[in-house]
Amino acid sequence: MASSLPPIPSPDIDPAAPKRRVSARGRLRTYFLTGVIVAGPLAITAYITWWIIALIDSFVKPLIPASYLPDHYLPFSIPGIGLVIAFLAVTLLGFLTANLVGRSIIEFGEVLLARTPVISGLYKGLRQIFETLFSANGTSFRTVGLVEFPVKGTWSVVFLSAPAAPEVENALQGRGVSGGDLVGVFLPCAPNPTTGFFFYLPRSEVVEVPISVDDAAKLVMSAGVIQPEDPQARLNAMAATLRSTHAPGPHPAETRHAAPEDA
Repeated sequence: MASSLPPIPSPDIDPAAPKRRVSARGRLRTYFLTGVIVAGPLAITAYITWWIIALIDSFVKPLIPASYLPDHYLPFSIPGIGLVIAFLAVTLLGFLTANLVGRSIIEFGEVLLARTPVISGLYKGLRQIFETLFSANGTSFRTVGLVEFPVKGTWSVVFLSAPAAPEVENALQGRGVSGGDLVGVFLPCAPNPTTGFFFYLPRSEVVEVPISVDDAAKLVMSAGVIQPEDPQARLNAMAATLRSTHAPGPHPAETRHAAPEDA
């Protein structure tokens, strides 16, 4: 007895659609670019990490007696020993500074440095910079903003620094700047964010942007190629993709036993 069931539908393939044939040259180009995307960041990261480790080793290892280094007893050199020693030394210095005896020693050393004509100014300036950058309660260079620079209508990414000192505000009195309204901003240059311009602006002319300093630095270093990404939006997009991939379709049995439409 002949079956009245319709044929099982084949996968969604259009037989009339032309098949795209990729040449061997195109495949090689695709493979090469994929390899560059994967290996490039890894190679640069490894090179910079190795350079930092070698730099710290070159400074720390000469200060340690050779008999205390593993390299003295091994036929090869172990990279990173200087980095470990420097980390332990800095941690020990912080521990000593936290107690009374260590604080007294540090204060005595600072008094000696303060009485040295040239070194005193350099040390005080560097200490203020480090305290500002690495203070747990500090807010400098932790807020990203936009200012109209270099001309009106063009916006540049800046990092907000500390408010202007009273001496600066007093010098600008009578120029339309109210007290406590000036804020220092640092405008980094692309692609090297360590160089740039520092200037004071009224706080009303700075538009704060709710992105992290890391995202802003990536934006500057990549010249706008790497845009700040919202993690929640990325998770929502991934969830939508998974839902569409695993969406339940019609059961095969229902497809086979569906009644044919009347002609």
